[in-house]
Amino acid sequence: MAEFPDERQLVLRARSQLEQWTNSARTQAYSDLFEGDAPLLPPEELQQLDALDSVMERNGGDGVWGTDQYGIHTGGTKSSDSSIGIVCVYHPQITKDSVLQGDDGIDDETEERFNAALWQYSERVATLIEERLDEFIRQTQS
Repeated sequence: MAEFPDERQLVLRARSQLEQWTNSARTQAYSDLFEGDAPLLPPEELQQLDALDSVMERNGGDGVWGTDQYGIHTGGTKSSDSSIGIVCVYHPQITKDSVLQGDDGIDDETEERFNAALWQYSERVATLIEERLDEFIRQTQS
């Protein structure tokens, strides 16, 4: 019978997979939420968000896509299958400081729609990463 590694070892092994899981989860979440029949944002607003991302990057910032960050947490209830999970530790968002002012800026309503979509995107990515983590834990336990 295989010995189950202690939680610390399991977290260290999972952490080595986190970047790969995150990259594939981002791709899937983007497809799930922004493509298909019912996207979170209409195509013209998604184009506008992509343009803002590019401007932010050209001005020395991080942009929005790919700046979301995830971590592995421990401390769930002992009654669950695992006390290890995923949390989004940084949700990207558009702020007045991060966009151009004047004619090229966005209004408050659009900013809020973009930020709500980015929040949902980050939470979807976290859910997808956690699914991969759960599978990793199941495989480790067997």
